[in-house]
Amino acid sequence: MRKRIPKILVTGGAGFIGSAFVRLLVKNGISPVVVDKLTYAGDLKRLEEVMGKFKFYKTDICSKKGIEAVFAKEKPAVAVHFAAESHVDRSIHDATPFVETNIKGTQVLLDASRKHNIKKFILISTDEVYGEIANGRFNENSPIKPNSPYAASKAAADLLVQAYIRTNNFPAIIIRPSNNYGPWQYPEKLIPLAILRILGDGKVPVYGKGLNVREWLYVDDCVRGIMMIMRKGKIGETYNLGSACESKNIDTIKLLLKTLGVGHDRFEFVKDRLGHDIRYSLNSRKIAKGLDWKPGVKLSQGLKLTVAWSLKHKTWLKSKLGDINKLYNK
Repeated sequence: MRKRIPKILVTGGAGFIGSAFVRLLVKNGISPVVVDKLTYAGDLKRLEEVMGKFKFYKTDICSKKGIEAVFAKEKPAVAVHFAAESHVDRSIHDATPFVETNIKGTQVLLDASRKHNIKKFILISTDEVYGEIANGRFNENSPIKPNSPYAASKAAADLLVQAYIRTNNFPAIIIRPSNNYGPWQYPEKLIPLAILRILGDGKVPVYGKGLNVREWLYVDDCVRGIMMIMRKGKIGETYNLGSACESKNIDTIKLLLKTLGVGHDRFEFVKDRLGHDIRYSLNSRKIAKGLDWKPGVKLSQGLKLTVAWSLKHKTWLKSKLGDINKLYNK
């Protein structure tokens, strides 16, 4: 007899990482329930290749009534929570949507999950909850010291889930990935923004002197790790999910320009971001040893894949240009 597959609900499933996870689920024979508000960053075009193989609800996770209706009808066994406001620059300009979505929305989902006796709740957090680190790497027991409004809102959601685990014996797992990149990323983030600028014959803006260090994780590696944790991770635990591939922003941009086949002079230094974290770095031994996961795509290879995808999807990228210019006052 074929083993029954538990119903999986994915919030933010039309977003960058969430959609990659939905596509992976479908490829593994799973038809998930997708919940997404379809803000500027959500786009069902990301799911066109798996259209008809998932159920979709255009619902705001902050709506108790809306979320309750979805849970009551679908009765999911697992919830994987990606939905979030995620861009640091926007959070500095206005933190309100971040507090509402990332904190209140998470609380609404937690309460619905408790009411409907969900078997497993996966929070997709971020390495930014740790703050910055000059040397060494953050492990899962490192203190949470967020520095941006975005990171603070994600840290609050993280702590809220921890509180539900402790107080209510709630069956949750927290995952803290490093910086993701790859196909379908909204071009407010460094790598797709750089590609969009080059496609428009402009220059890539680089904050400060480009010395800030990020740990880059290709999105397909990330969702593969999330899938593994969802299946085999221990309830109540937190898992870092990083690549160990660190790069200064200026070096990342120079490698990207080389991949695009354009000159190294196609960037410009701009005024640094307020409160800009100097370095993120994760110790991911827990998932590597405990669940036998490791990333498969190096940064140079991942950039080639991302550039190739971008050249095939120039129309989609350029359709976001108006919003991006407004964001960066162009």
